[in-house]
Amino acid sequence: MGDTVDEKDSFYSNAEKYWRDITPTVDGMLGGYGSISNIDLNGSKAFLQKFIGEGEGKAGSSCALDCGAGIGRITKRLLLPLFRTVDLVDVTQEFLDKAKTFLAEDGKRVAKYFCCGLQDFVPEEGRYDVIWIQWVIGHLTDEHLVEFLRRCQSGLRPNGLIVVKDNVSFEGVVPDVVDSSVCRDMAILRNLVRQAGLRIIHEEQQMNFPKEIYNVHTLALR
Repeated sequence: MGDTVDEKDSFYSNAEKYWRDITPTVDGMLGGYGSISNIDLNGSKAFLQKFIGEGEGKAGSSCALDCGAGIGRITKRLLLPLFRTVDLVDVTQEFLDKAKTFLAEDGKRVAKYFCCGLQDFVPEEGRYDVIWIQWVIGHLTDEHLVEFLRRCQSGLRPNGLIVVKDNVSFEGVVPDVVDSSVCRDMAILRNLVRQAGLRIIHEEQQMNFPKEIYNVHTLALR
């Protein structure tokens, strides 16, 4: 993840090429770890339900945004059961096309599909109760991640929430040349959140994942 324009362009174009070659299945979305999907989704639901519903300071349940949505794995099992409508954004059109069949009847409650990289995506102002960003921030440069989080903040409704769920490295920034991404440690991630003008109101580590993969942390931001 270099600093020059050419390096940034290749960082994104190489990632797009990688995902274009991935089979549009749950296993493809999870890099061959489709078996962890239920554990992941159950952990996410328990996390999210702390912050939505009735009561002071709770986020509403009108509309959510699934960032890096792929074929709609998270939309189908996490967001559509909790929100009236959901929008999906992903850089790979084939995945969004697949989502329309994968979501089946529930897909009628998907309002919008956006084919766009998050570095360029601008959420509609004041539209979302929850913006869910999972396993995709590693595809953004530090600068673009900060800018995207700022745009997400503008996209929130009153009491809205941004949730980031992603791999966390033990120390520093670990590049992955295969899918053209990076994995950041928590200190770096916390600093980028601060730069975006947000604060972490709650943080949890996802439990019961295979030992050989990165630790995964979920952050609630406002």
